[in-house]
Amino acid sequence: MTTLQYKTDKELLNRVERLGNFIGNTPLFPLNNIFKKEDVSIYAKFEWQQLGGSVKARPAYNIIKQAIINGDLHKGKHLLDATSGNTGIAYATVGVALGIPVTIVIPENASEERKLILKSLGAELIYTSKFDATDGSQAKAKELFAERPDLYYYADQYANDGNWQAHYHTTAPEILNQTNGAITHFVAGLGTTGTFVGTTRGLKDLNPTIQTISLQPETALHGLEGWKDLETARVPKIYDASLADQNLHVTTGESYDLIKRVAKAEGILLSPSAAANLSGVIQVASEIDKGVIVTIFADNAEKYGEVLKQLF
Repeated sequence: MTTLQYKTDKELLNRVERLGNFIGNTPLFPLNNIFKKEDVSIYAKFEWQQLGGSVKARPAYNIIKQAIINGDLHKGKHLLDATSGNTGIAYATVGVALGIPVTIVIPENASEERKLILKSLGAELIYTSKFDATDGSQAKAKELFAERPDLYYYADQYANDGNWQAHYHTTAPEILNQTNGAITHFVAGLGTTGTFVGTTRGLKDLNPTIQTISLQPETALHGLEGWKDLETARVPKIYDASLADQNLHVTTGESYDLIKRVAKAEGILLSPSAAANLSGVIQVASEIDKGVIVTIFADNAEKYGEVLKQLF
């Protein structure tokens, strides 16, 4: 079957559009108890409340949608990509709904919950060394694509503009609308960097005065799954270092401590990456006298059973 047959498949494109109704439009939650300072408000997007269960649903859906529209992902091809877990789950969820087979290259130390979810969704899993993190998974994915370009559509989320564009067109305007334009600061960690790059570009196009702060782990050896220390890791092609007004570092220890504190203070069980974002937010909130700070909670703790056992 040629790409044109899929490109002009109105039924498939209609299914893609209908599926889009379940991507994004996540709630913005006020965090009133974990940090209190007069004239400073903190909000977080609950990104697990969409199809696919994490912030990665936005880029995964957009990447697949654009590949279908462009004719790159036609019948018989598998979507292939490297991921630490959440993007893979999003790919697999959308793939099941659209009848697209998904092959995921993932570090062997990804959480057991993520692996189980991926297997349950029918994704083919190929494991790489935990010591190479997602850089090793990317290398393996590129190797597989080079061997079988006839079989795979290589999504390459780290270099695919559809990643950051998803946040430019959805996350940024949602935040502006949900805060009634009052947002003064946006804070987010760097992994594929799509969330920070796309949301920052979108927010600054809508209001250039908004301050944007990127976050990275304090060391290369950290426990924040999906995050990158850009000084030691492979820098994603979609990353734009000129966008951040400020760059901060967060520690794994502080992030894990926040998981416990937020559970008791706000009644929310956060993932390590969500807690790390909040750690950065608290740094920013401590330094300003007035503002509305928004961050992203990529997912909750449902896929991190081992972490919860350690903490509680």
